Formats: sequence, structure tokens, C-alpha cells
Amino acid sequence: MHRRSRIGQVAAVALFVVAAVGALGAHHSFAVFDHSQTVTVTGTVTKYQWTNPHGFIEMDYRGADGKTKQYTIELTSINMLSRAGWTSRSVKAGDMAKAIVAPLLSGEPGGLLLEITLADGKVLTPPVPAIGSFTRTPEKELK
Repeated sequence: MHRRSRIGQVAAVALFVVAAVGALGAHHSFAVFDHSQTVTVTGTVTKYQWTNPHGFIEMDYRGADGKTKQYTIELTSINMLSRAGWTSRSVKAGDMAKAIVAPLLSGEPGGLLLEITLADGKVLTPPVPAIGSFTRTPEKELK
């Protein structure tokens, strides 16, 4: 019986290690975002996802050609956001907002949220680890 108990403990520890390694492998770093500049996206929130492993905000903005374009903004984990005072109702679809983001290095329409200002003037800052590694540049409206 003692031997079975020991095998069960070893199996449980092994399962935990495999799960932890898998979770670490699934998580990405902030290396996909440009740390040397920021862009400003002003428009309408179309979706606010309060999900794991990261929250997201989808925004529509008017491009230089006058057409509506979509921008995907990644947030930190909802656990971190909650500790910083954010809730699942902090941002709502239909909100007008101005977001300061570190854009994706790939040039795709997306980035990491560094700050968002809602129409009522409320400023929300997500708890981005090592936020000081992102250079805030003069506001450059996304076109």
C-alpha cells in the first residue's frame, strides 16, 4: 500500500510539471510588440473580452481613406487587471475611447494597451509588466 501511495504522489507531481510547462509554453512574451514607439487609436469599442489568458478590446476607427477599420488591442491577464481595479464592466461595446498602444512588430492592426481614455475623461492604465520598457512617443493618430 505504501508503494502505491508513493507512485500516486510521483504521478501527481509529474502531471503538475507537465501542465505547468504546457502553460508556460502557451504564453507569449511582450516581444511581439514594438517597444520603441506608440500609436493612438481613437474610435468606438466594438468588443471588450474579459477572458483568459488575456483580455482584448476591439476598436473601430476611421482610416485615412475614410473607411472604418478594426484594431485589436491586447490587455494583460484579467487576474492582473482585477488587482489593478479593472472589472468586466470597465469598458463597454459602444464606448468612444482613445487608446495608446505599443503596435505589433508585424505591422498587423493590433497592439498592447498602455492606456485608454474613455469619453467621460476616465483614464485606465493596465498593469503591464515592465511598462517602462515601452517608449511613449508623441501622439500619432492611427490612419
